[in-house]
Amino acid sequence: MPEKRQDVLDFLLTRRSRPAKTLGPEAPDRAELEMLLTAASRTPDHGKLVPWRFVVLSDPARRAQLAETTAKHMRAQGYAEDRVEKLTTTAGYGGAVIAVIASPKASASIPVWEQELAAGGVCLALVNAALAAGWGANWLTGPLARDADFLAEAFGATEGEFVAGFIHIGNERMTPADRDRPDLEAIVTWH
Repeated sequence: MPEKRQDVLDFLLTRRSRPAKTLGPEAPDRAELEMLLTAASRTPDHGKLVPWRFVVLSDPARRAQLAETTAKHMRAQGYAEDRVEKLTTTAGYGGAVIAVIASPKASASIPVWEQELAAGGVCLALVNAALAAGWGANWLTGPLARDADFLAEAFGATEGEFVAGFIHIGNERMTPADRDRPDLEAIVTWH
């Protein structure tokens, strides 16, 4: 029989992201962030291409700069001011924001879509690692996640790169109630 890790199963069966706006300003230090990023990087990666990279935003000044860049690009695209304000405020949620940049690599055998799914897997792994370490965490994207001009200015992104997720990490100021979960009978087919 396989060795059962009930503690891990219990965590996965009860895990719950924390709304980003409820996260406090404390964040893991650099050593702990490196551990969380290491855990996230253990995501399955067909071909060992590492089709992702991280931009860690823990400096409040850098996050304010990101908010300004976000506002500039949203206004240039004609977004309503209330939407601009909402998204620029988001940059301040939590003590650290990690931009997981999907960065597909040229490959004759690994399609881009599979590499993009791996980057998404990294986002979930990073959220789960942060939660397991006792932090609150949330995965957000937003309307500029695939905007090439914004990404180039904000993160030095190159062609084909995009934000798979902004992972907000901070101290928990409240534990949210659980939410409805999928009905397995509606989504599972047994053969």
